[in-house]
Amino acid sequence: MSGLLDLLNSPMGKQLISGVAGQTGQPENKTADVLSMAMPLLMGAMKKNASSSTGAEGLMNALSSKHDGSILDDLGGLFGGGVDQGVMDDGAGILGHVFGSKQPQVENALSSKSGIDAGAISQILKIAAPILLGYLGKQTRQQKVSSPDALTGLLGGLMGGGNTANKQQSLIETFLDSDGDGSVIDDLAGMVLNSGGQKKSGLGGLLGGLFGK
Repeated sequence: MSGLLDLLNSPMGKQLISGVAGQTGQPENKTADVLSMAMPLLMGAMKKNASSSTGAEGLMNALSSKHDGSILDDLGGLFGGGVDQGVMDDGAGILGHVFGSKQPQVENALSSKSGIDAGAISQILKIAAPILLGYLGKQTRQQKVSSPDALTGLLGGLMGGGNTANKQQSLIETFLDSDGDGSVIDDLAGMVLNSGGQKKSGLGGLLGGLFGK
């Protein structure tokens, strides 16, 4: 998780938050909240997809070709004249792939926790997804990741290590696999969205601390 935390807390992360806020017309503090919740969810969904050999192979191919990290080299240009429709379409494709039929459920959960309407959440996710994949692509190069097992390890490492990460991952999987009865959203909220002020440990606590909750 330190990897994602570092990303959002870095100058590049601040540029990302500012750019997404400008693109969607949302306040920066709320945009930061949504990104801090959405990035681990996206990462968790990618890790779940990469647990199958075909899913891992597909992600490896995407990271070695289109999503090589170059999108991060000019975020100023990306947001300068409004985000290119091609990037938004790419983001929509990524979201459909990693969240599948659960995408509306994810968007509604993020909407209810952040107070931003689901339509704006959808826009934020479409911009965040290609940037997150670009970040992963850059990490796979820097760490010379070349096998599906190593990729799963990288994803796990970026979400944080140990039992806490495993628990978070299983909650994300439960959420993504749930039948839509809504009950798991509360678990997810406690884990990623850090609601209710329980002990501030793990992913939610780190992110809550980062954005001053």
